[in-house]
Amino acid sequence: MSPSTGAALRLLAASVDAKAVAEIGTGCGVSGIHLLHGMRPDGVLTTVDTEPEHQQSARQAFRVCGFASNRARFIPGQALDVLPRLADAGYDLVFCDGDRLEYPDYLAESLRLLRPGGLVVFEGVFAGGRTVDSGPQPTEVLRLRELLRTVRESQELVPSLLPVGDGLLCAVKR
Repeated sequence: MSPSTGAALRLLAASVDAKAVAEIGTGCGVSGIHLLHGMRPDGVLTTVDTEPEHQQSARQAFRVCGFASNRARFIPGQALDVLPRLADAGYDLVFCDGDRLEYPDYLAESLRLLRPGGLVVFEGVFAGGRTVDSGPQPTEVLRLRELLRTVRESQELVPSLLPVGDGLLCAVKR
């Protein structure tokens, strides 16, 4: 994750005064650290990943950064299996950095999870510039284009595309 993307995540979490954040794709914990730095001191990050080793690395990284263990909840599993079990309108921000083929499905789940005024953020939507390339593209890029179109056309969302890192698609739920 680029430093500018991390700074943007901190800012976005702070801008919605995030107390409850859901993260799809724990990775090694870098995005989670940025989100936690932007969240309220009593906020909890719920992070979902298919790889237990990723979550263990993130847990250790959070500890090294001084976050109490109760600041993060780690849920192993496929995002589309886990997200339906999370509370409706219970989240201030949903950060999506998982399987790009599933991004349109993450959007549907995010809209259910977010409170009004909450924010959904998708990482990597530029796909290295391929989302605007007119040539034939892999399914991943076609799914990203579908996501971008859906968010742009939604009456339920106020979107913005931030040109940081490989592109952050942000949208506020009305």
